[in-house]
Amino acid sequence: MNELRRALLPAFLLAVAACSPQPDAANTAQADPPLAGAAIGGPFTLTGEDGTPVSDRDFAGQYRIVYFGYTFCPDVCPVDMQNLGAAMRLLDQKDPALSARIQPIFVTVDPARDTPAVLREFTDAFYPRLLGLTGDPATIAKVAKEYAVYYKAQPSGPGGGYLVDHTRMAYLMSPEGKPLALLPVEGPPQPIVDEIERWAK
Repeated sequence: MNELRRALLPAFLLAVAACSPQPDAANTAQADPPLAGAAIGGPFTLTGEDGTPVSDRDFAGQYRIVYFGYTFCPDVCPVDMQNLGAAMRLLDQKDPALSARIQPIFVTVDPARDTPAVLREFTDAFYPRLLGLTGDPATIAKVAKEYAVYYKAQPSGPGGGYLVDHTRMAYLMSPEGKPLALLPVEGPPQPIVDEIERWAK
């Protein structure tokens, strides 16, 4: 756990340094997004659920929600994706035009087990437009670094299974691929919708 905290500290400090002071209610509309100017994100080419290459350029003009996790995660990832899926369904009903401009993306940190077919089954269970991406280990490591995401596979257990420690963050990215805010996917769906509506304009 101490190793995880040390690994996450630089990314946390970077995000905090990039944040503008908390606005009061009167100035909320003029406030910059919390992650404006943070060095998070970048170009990538990964493998989609149908086995074909998927590039960041494929999402030009769309907001993106980018989450790093793995399908064999026993608790955190399924809960976060359930919350995100529920939030997107709320947004589908409340503001279909905005929802259509948002692409939720799940990037695996366990490419050895998360094949395109495995990812498709996982993402389809939570939201139909949630897109799973995988790739070779070196490419996943590069993309994770660009998004300030830490992950590390733990030693295998007696049955050969293993856990992967990883950062628990969902980024809301702009149509230009710039970071806007962190979404509270660890909680109920309405605050997620509120944060999306606040920064996706």
